[in-house]
This record gives sequence, C-alpha cells and structure tokens, in this order.
Amino acid sequence: MGSSRSYWYQETAYPRLYTPVINTSVAVIGSGKMGEIIAAGIVRSGYRPADQVYVTDVSTERVREVAGKYGLKAAQGNRDAVSKARTVLVAVKPQDIDGVLEEIGPGLTGDHLLVSIAAGIPTDFYEQRLPAGTAVVRAMPNAAAQVGEGMAAICAGRNATEEHLEVAEGLLSSVGRALRVPESYMDAVTAISGSGPAYFALFAEAMIEAGVLTGLPRAVASDLVIQTMVGTAAMMRDGRMQPVQVREAVTSPGGTTAMALLALEQGRLRAAVLNAVQAATDRAKSMVRNGKK
Repeated sequence: MGSSRSYWYQETAYPRLYTPVINTSVAVIGSGKMGEIIAAGIVRSGYRPADQVYVTDVSTERVREVAGKYGLKAAQGNRDAVSKARTVLVAVKPQDIDGVLEEIGPGLTGDHLLVSIAAGIPTDFYEQRLPAGTAVVRAMPNAAAQVGEGMAAICAGRNATEEHLEVAEGLLSSVGRALRVPESYMDAVTAISGSGPAYFALFAEAMIEAGVLTGLPRAVASDLVIQTMVGTAAMMRDGRMQPVQVREAVTSPGGTTAMALLALEQGRLRAAVLNAVQAATDRAKSMVRNGKK
C-alpha cells in the first residue's frame, strides 16, 4: 500500500496553519455539498489562498455560485482545472467516477496527486484507469467537516509517497482531523465515521423524543440533548477519557443512570450498533463488486 505502512494512525488537528509540502493550486472536481465544504475549508484554514483553488461542476451555475461565495477560481471544466493544479480532489458521486477519470486522465502527469473521497472505490480502481505512475490517495471524510470538526481517514495507493500523504493530510485537515490507515480498513471507516453522524443524529432524535414523552418542551429537550452530546464528546477527546471511564464516572450504584443503562442493555443497544456497523461495512465492500461503485 505504498509508504503509508510506516505512518498508520498519525493524526493532525483542526485548525492549523500550513506550510504545504507541494505549494501549488488545488482542483476540486465536483462542487456538491462535500466539494464545497472542503474547498471552503482549504481557504478558511490557510491551506491555500482562494486564488489557488479551482472548482468545477457539471452545472456552470453551481460553479459560479461556489466560486463567488468563497472567492475561488471557476475552472472551465475538469480538464482546465487539472491543467492549472497539481493536487486534484475528486468529489463526485461514485457512479460518476468513470466519466471523470476518462476526462481528466490524459491531463494527469507524474507531478499530479489525485485525492478521491468517493465511497467504496479502492485506489487500484483509479490506478488501472489513469496514466502509469499516477499518485492516488483515497479518503473518507464525514459530514462534520462542514463545521470544521470532520474526521477523515486516508490511505495511500501504490505510487503515493510520504510527501503525497502529507499533502492529502493537510487538505483533509483543513476541515477537521485526518488519520492514516491501511486501505483494508477503509470499508469499516466508511461504516464508522463516514456514516457515524447519522447514528448519533438518530440517537439524539430518540433522546429528544424521550424528553418530550417525559414532559419537557421539545426545544428544551433538544438543547439538553445536543449540548450533552457535545460536552460528552469533549470529555473523551479533550479530557482523554475513554468511553467506559465516562460511563463509570456518571453511573452511581443503584442510581438513575444505572437503571437507564440496564434498560438499554435489555433493549440490545450494543447488538443493534454492532449489526448496524457490520451492515454498513458489508454494503461498502459490495459497492464496487456489484458495479455500483
């Protein structure tokens, strides 16, 4: 898997000021939601100035909207963007990857780095369709990137060097944190952090509904639940507490929390979570195999 074997689990935190390893322009192919989020984060974090970020999209109107909103450069199509940048972020839907690669492939050289955030597509998929020697890094960001608190895992293709990994790491760290992992972990990463915000949102919905059921106004229940989730996450991240430590610190023998946790265990919460993550992992593995990318 390239040089990433020696650098698994290295992490960088947002925000940071960057001294880019390859100080050239970035092309963001696809100005959908995540493409816009990352393009904006690149500028906001200082990873690149706005005039070094080129954006494209199938919709000319969308390109103008995103470029105008953040002061970015509106490229005249994907080939134009690739000709003006050395780091190429592919942020299109998995089903559109083939067409994009066919279009930009002839313009890629040994000086380019391609970073893809398309779910379920391995690095060798790109390497088989692009010029020999093209450096590819696969990444899986998540929705929290839109508030600068994203979690992205990255892995290197065969031709990606340490320098390429540092560039991709900086790119994704502009919207949160970046973690290097082996490519064999990426389907599980998709199931855990890629889909993770939906799991937490569903649990928050259930907590809010429970608050309403017990007599709280919905707005009050919502404020209580959301801030409790934020604070608990901060205890584990900034306080360096493991989840079990937080649980034990809150749970008094025979108290309200102990009774609530018993009810959750009786409801097979752990089993439901395990099954959900396994189902998502299996789905990620099947996407390319079934031709749905």
